[in-house]
Amino acid sequence: MAKAMNILYDVHDGLYVNLTNRCSCSCTFCIRNESDGAHGSDTLWLEHEPTADEVIEALKATDLSPYSEVVFCGYGEPTEAFDVLKEVAHWLKENTDLPVRINTNGQGSLICGRDIAPELEGLIDALSISLNTPDAADYLALTRSRYGEQAFDAVLDFARRAKAYVPNITLTTVGSTITPEQEAECARICEDLGVNYRIRPLV
Repeated sequence: MAKAMNILYDVHDGLYVNLTNRCSCSCTFCIRNESDGAHGSDTLWLEHEPTADEVIEALKATDLSPYSEVVFCGYGEPTEAFDVLKEVAHWLKENTDLPVRINTNGQGSLICGRDIAPELEGLIDALSISLNTPDAADYLALTRSRYGEQAFDAVLDFARRAKAYVPNITLTTVGSTITPEQEAECARICEDLGVNYRIRPLV
């Protein structure tokens, strides 16, 4: 695989931050299985995980005026580099007016070994959490999480806890990976949690 230090990349009018290639899942539908890069980047595989200082220097060197938000999302799970994420988010809040979002698999509390939801307060404006399926067995088959059967309930618990600290939370599934009936069940789960539901495109 080709590697580079593509820390920042564009998706529509968002500036995306690629912190890590580590992930607690190995999803059957993951774009990493098919391509080294996406959204105009030749590769999102990193030569090394950037430090907070490296990310902040890249942000300082970028004209941020065209962007509507900054999103922690790359070829890995952003909460695998949670300390770096928090430091960069703090810099963004101190130096820009841009809203900050995390695209996450929702397993950050398992990854970090503690409830990370309170640490998001004041730093993160939105979470997009991959729900993927409406039940634990299908979730494990689809995501192949290293945390096994506990992963699905942990995702729901994270969403529930994060509501107290993050203003906008959306749970997502990927179009064409589950049935319309499963999508309806996911919508019901989100309604019960009091969060948004969105079906996102495969690519």
